[in-house]
Amino acid sequence: MARKADITLTQLRYFVEAATCLSMTQAAANLLVAQSAVSTAVAQLEGQVGAQLFIRMRSKGLAMTPAGQQLLGDARSVLGTLDEALDAARGMDEQVRGTIRIAFFVTLAPFLLAEMMALLAERHPHLEVDVVEVDAAEAREALRSGRAEMAVSYDFAYGDDMRREVVTTVTPHVVLPAGHALAGRSRVPLRELAGERLILLDLPYSREYFLNVMRGAGVEPVVRHRSRGYETVRSLVAKGYGYSILNQRPRHDATYDGRTVVTRPIADEVPGLPLVVATLRSVRATARVRAVADAVRLAATALTSENIGKTDALEADRQFE
Repeated sequence: MARKADITLTQLRYFVEAATCLSMTQAAANLLVAQSAVSTAVAQLEGQVGAQLFIRMRSKGLAMTPAGQQLLGDARSVLGTLDEALDAARGMDEQVRGTIRIAFFVTLAPFLLAEMMALLAERHPHLEVDVVEVDAAEAREALRSGRAEMAVSYDFAYGDDMRREVVTTVTPHVVLPAGHALAGRSRVPLRELAGERLILLDLPYSREYFLNVMRGAGVEPVVRHRSRGYETVRSLVAKGYGYSILNQRPRHDATYDGRTVVTRPIADEVPGLPLVVATLRSVRATARVRAVADAVRLAATALTSENIGKTDALEADRQFE
């Protein structure tokens, strides 16, 4: 019978920190230990596992091997479970502690992240939050590699290995230049945009969603410009280069360059986007994940209610006129 690997918690903690930083030097600085201590712990762990966990690149830090990526998620789960068990034993199970790493969809972050952080700071002051802004493909990679414990994003192409909790569903709207002929409408039928130029938010899966919204209404989009930047899209619309379709709506209609856009609900029945909190099914959902999910839900509910209020007020004004 083969002897089981004699792995220590220190080895796991040092490995997780090195994997997070992709640098032995930075990991050592964060852990307040010598770099040799981190290097030795990781080397010992590799010996116990029987596989190389990192590729060491001179002057370029570390790259994770497939074995390292597999171990990272499991190691974080083990350490998270242990931390929760210790807190419960100390009578502190109601206090969420430790660090959680979140992959946050890049266009959602400006609308939800600050409110989420404020709620967590108020409710769980001992919880440290580390956020990386990602697109849909990067969110999945971050979860599968173990570099993030959870993702906050739209429900774009997550596989069966992912657990998703729908927080809310966000409906798209049309963004128009201030002087556009349809700007006075309370709702815009998409067929009336046929032949006009589309400014496309060009992120993986987002672009397909927006194009399919138009095609579902029987309109073949004429793409004039593409951009990965949410505010770049709005600025191009404000300048009069075309219209766009987006999901999140800022509190004001001003763009970075001082111009304005007009946002209008879509008259057609169009599919909304589920906003989800995603985790790996193989990893136990920790108290940290549950705390963040609750904060995201509250922040998203407040934002959705605000946008609905804007739409209702706009339509009431149009009826009064």
